[in-house]
Amino acid sequence: MFLALKEMSYSKLRYTLIVGIIVLISYAVFMLSGLANGLAQEFKQVIVDWKSETVILSEDSNKNLSASQLTEKNLKDVTADKKAPILVYNGAIGSKKEKTNITLFGTQNDAFLLPELLEGSMFKNKNEVIISKNLATKGYSVGDEIEVGSDNIKMKIVGISPETFYTVTPVIYASLDDAAHVKYGKDFKASTDGLPLNAVVTNSTDASVIKDAKPKLDVLKTTDFIESLPGYSAQNLTLNSMIYFLFFIVTAIIGIFMYVMTLQKTSIFGVMKAQGISSKFIINSIVKQSFIIGVLGIALGFGLAYGTSLILPEAMPFSVALNLWSIYSLVLLVVTIIGSLFSIGTVTKVDPMKAIGG
Repeated sequence: MFLALKEMSYSKLRYTLIVGIIVLISYAVFMLSGLANGLAQEFKQVIVDWKSETVILSEDSNKNLSASQLTEKNLKDVTADKKAPILVYNGAIGSKKEKTNITLFGTQNDAFLLPELLEGSMFKNKNEVIISKNLATKGYSVGDEIEVGSDNIKMKIVGISPETFYTVTPVIYASLDDAAHVKYGKDFKASTDGLPLNAVVTNSTDASVIKDAKPKLDVLKTTDFIESLPGYSAQNLTLNSMIYFLFFIVTAIIGIFMYVMTLQKTSIFGVMKAQGISSKFIINSIVKQSFIIGVLGIALGFGLAYGTSLILPEAMPFSVALNLWSIYSLVLLVVTIIGSLFSIGTVTKVDPMKAIGG
């Protein structure tokens, strides 16, 4: 350790440059991780909040909630401890100048998936809704009226639930009947099979469906349903691939830096070997140097990314997952040390006689 610290103090500029590069790369890793985690949460948060086990869609929907076409009649085709119908509508509310995208879920007012309220009461009467807190922060409160759907149906806000998202939009809950009128127009009339649905959500891991149900039903685990959300898996795969690629870059950069610095110190290593210092001792010193610069660079990158997360605008989906950041820190440290190992061959091949010009 003494040799490693002594050499680093002698070549401050070189090692500062390496630490700076590790800071930038680890900062990029933590920021990408925060964005990936934030986006993932805002895609699926409302589904996690349901605390459901299975989601039943029509078989021909290809696991797509919006493409699934069911009716209230299909509720009888599902056997589960608790089950709740879902009708989903994606739209926008607000003035012409400033619209806010929202997702409206229609369900029963006693459905098990409904959230606890922070303020107000559950919807009971016609054209009443509850909104999530992240929508309320845009200037809406209990008692306000919003216009939803192409027919601009006026709905009264009666309650506010905790912050939640579905595909990065705030969430509104209303009755099935109100949601159907918002989605299909104010003149909509239910068929003999009842109101239209997109899915039936259950809290049972062993939920079953009737085989001859029409349309045929597909039972999905909630985790599989989340993975099938349009764009969810592709987005996570893209951002995580960028993080993994950065690990490779760290390994390559440290490897190149250490290799070049080892070449520049060939004569010094030759002298050291001529004095009886073993290759193992020199390699040990290089590994310890990489450990020190790795810890310094990662710690600074971690702190910088965490500090940045505190000043990011609320609209940016960003979430600090300290457990995941800790794992990435460990991986970065390991790949930093691995990068330094590329110099082992050079050190072992140093001939003391040639190095000192003998």
